[in-house]
Amino acid sequence: MRYDNVKKDHSHCNCIMLNFRSLFSKSKSKIASTGYLLRATTTSQCLHTKIHTPNANNSHHVFSPRYSHIAFSFSKPPARFNSRVPTSRTFCTASSERDSIEYDVVIVGAGPAGLSAAIRLKQMCRERNADLSVCVLDKGAEVGAHIISGNVFEPRALNELLPQWKEQEAPITTPVSSDKFWFLTKGRAISLPSPFNNQGNYVISLSQLVRWMGTKAEELGVEIYPGFAASEILYDANNKVIGIGTNDMGIAKDGSKKENFQRGVEIKGHITLLAEGCRGSLSEKIIKKYNLRERGGAEHQTYALGIKEVWEIDEEKHQPGAVIHTLGWPLDHKTYGGSFLYHMKDNQISIGLVVALNYQNPFLNPYEEFQKLKHHPAIKPFLEGGTVIQYGARTLNEGGFQSIPYPVFPGGALIGCSAGFMNVPKIKGTHTAMKSGMLAAEATFGALNEGLDMDTYWDTLRNSWIWEELHKSRNYRPAFEYGLIPGLALSGLEHYIFKGRHSFTLKHGKPDHEATNAARFHSPIHYPKADGVLSFDVPSSLHRSNTNHEHDQPPHLRLRDPKSPEHINLPVYAAPESRYCPARVYEYVADEQNQMKLQINAQNCLHCKACDIKDPMQNIEWTVPEGGGGPGYSVM
Repeated sequence: MRYDNVKKDHSHCNCIMLNFRSLFSKSKSKIASTGYLLRATTTSQCLHTKIHTPNANNSHHVFSPRYSHIAFSFSKPPARFNSRVPTSRTFCTASSERDSIEYDVVIVGAGPAGLSAAIRLKQMCRERNADLSVCVLDKGAEVGAHIISGNVFEPRALNELLPQWKEQEAPITTPVSSDKFWFLTKGRAISLPSPFNNQGNYVISLSQLVRWMGTKAEELGVEIYPGFAASEILYDANNKVIGIGTNDMGIAKDGSKKENFQRGVEIKGHITLLAEGCRGSLSEKIIKKYNLRERGGAEHQTYALGIKEVWEIDEEKHQPGAVIHTLGWPLDHKTYGGSFLYHMKDNQISIGLVVALNYQNPFLNPYEEFQKLKHHPAIKPFLEGGTVIQYGARTLNEGGFQSIPYPVFPGGALIGCSAGFMNVPKIKGTHTAMKSGMLAAEATFGALNEGLDMDTYWDTLRNSWIWEELHKSRNYRPAFEYGLIPGLALSGLEHYIFKGRHSFTLKHGKPDHEATNAARFHSPIHYPKADGVLSFDVPSSLHRSNTNHEHDQPPHLRLRDPKSPEHINLPVYAAPESRYCPARVYEYVADEQNQMKLQINAQNCLHCKACDIKDPMQNIEWTVPEGGGGPGYSVM
């Protein structure tokens, strides 16, 4: 079933905003080079540009057709700013040609890694008296809209990047006050020694931190454009990456062009940094095209699905900075995973369940397991009387040291979770993602200004604390391939005795999609009905995610073989896609002949990427929808 949160048709205004943002980008360069402003005016078919002089106080105003009550104002940039963009242009929806914009560096993804890279680049420009144009694109409607994480934040990388972050009012104000680790049975919580050492860390909302980082980047001169979905890689004649292309807007489900059709934009850069996050669609293509796993001697990546809610609870129950992690129930002993409960600021807590996607039982439903968790007698008291504020889900990398690909390709590099630098035993990846972005930025600056090679990124990465940290923790996750109890024993030895100093490295098991057993080897799991107080049905949760997509567009979830769901997934695996997806995008419905057919409700998609990873036949390809679609996280 499709669950629609917003019923308005935004296709026209989205198209106008895309034109406007493209124009706005060119306007900035025009302002910088001549002191004149390009202002957007619209007609029914075309967007034209008009030249306007600055006003008396030398500031400039651009008005959006969609947000006519808002004026974007900024002071005149230094005269030394170099524009590569033509100074006038007419934009028409009837044209088949794509507009092209050039920058020195193009960064795809306004997350911790992408913004850290952008900030570090601009810092180096100031330090070395250089000038590089840096553009950051993000598919979310605004910076932070697609960002979701636990998050107990380790500030190590931020201390290096922006040492004055406390004075600059970063949204990092709740230090960890207690750190508990529980082993859950169905009715008990057994305390274990906490291996996490979270002293000096903070409980935060990563989506809020990213918004703050976006403002810091813009203050340094970075151009950030949310609502742009990078759908393809651009190559030159020598197979070198030269930028990205955004997808077309205004295409109907049947592939026809609607009245508001607008071609995508080519965003070209001398260096392209991919910071798309876990299982980035462009990053995966780059890894395969240039054989980066093989070149780096890496194993396949392994993944988990994290499902999270933010609650507002009674003040007397709130313990700012309290951190709880659990293993065990509700998951079976063959399934790796655990839960977290973090006390944030403002009487809020974040609670979630992480389930490794190499689980074997096709009847397992991660969303329903999370609903069960909230009824545990040790968890339930925190939530009773509270209210859910937001819901979301996202996959995360768990491959660690063994799965790091060679991160450099001709014309660019992979940074952050696009490559996969999460420290699994710490349950943290933000600090390593940020550091990787900083290292890539330094290599990029050297390549563009000092004639160095981008391969210096690989060298500095291996000599950094990222490498040291991941190498030391490399055997924790593979230890659980043998089950929960053996995994606890092996990881305990690793943590307290070996500490990563031994010579052997454990290997991962099968890729996640191959780990799924046929349904005949398992019994169906019967989950309790949601009570609407602690546990909820999917439509209720989706409403809290603020997810929305333009309905009349081609599905961004594509089947490589349209017959595979009915011929293989349904009879062999009992339709696992109807359970592993935390947004009920996939469901089987009877057709006119009473035959079960897969229906894809793409409007529900949370952009978690679980389907791209877990489908047993690797038949589902996740691609980007129109820019601005997807969840709208604000406190995740």
